[in-house]
Amino acid sequence: MSHPKHTDYNGDKLGMWLFLFTELLLFGGLFILYAVYLARYPKEFSAGGHQLNLVLGTINTVILLTSSLLAAMAVTAVQRGQQRLTMGLLGGTVLCAAGFMLIKYLEWSAKIQHGIFPNSPRLIQGAPGESIFFSLYYLSTGIHGLHVLIGAGLLGWVALKVRSGAIHSHDYVLLENSALYWHLVDLIWIFIFPLYYLML
Repeated sequence: MSHPKHTDYNGDKLGMWLFLFTELLLFGGLFILYAVYLARYPKEFSAGGHQLNLVLGTINTVILLTSSLLAAMAVTAVQRGQQRLTMGLLGGTVLCAAGFMLIKYLEWSAKIQHGIFPNSPRLIQGAPGESIFFSLYYLSTGIHGLHVLIGAGLLGWVALKVRSGAIHSHDYVLLENSALYWHLVDLIWIFIFPLYYLML
């Protein structure tokens, strides 16, 4: 059975790279904001970072790195015409995303139970720098978590298209672009993790 060749591969790739650039601008703005307040409240940011769960943050880092590897392997698998393997690898990526979000939910819940959340009485009564740290923490990880959910939904949809044969070895740009988006999600976390969890 012959498959029609995708007609605008380069255009699709360029469009995706432009979109990823706008995403980098969004998170870049957050990181610049972080740097400005870190210079103003270094001690408070350090104290805030030590209240985060380094073990859970590290586990989530390993999960996302693993998921990126699975996504990259899925692209290679579809290029080789390995439909079942492609679906399995995409399924593994989505499972990693679910694990990441579960850990993030547990981590947020623990912090909220301890009264650590934006505008909480505990933070309002404390040093202003600590309140800013946790506001930026919730904002950055919250927006990133939203990107994880979007990426997981996108990869799940792509897996269904692989199953139906709409994505195959002759036309896989949608899978490739989705994997690129997922790599961006992973890359952003690689910046978030040391900025918040590895404060000295």
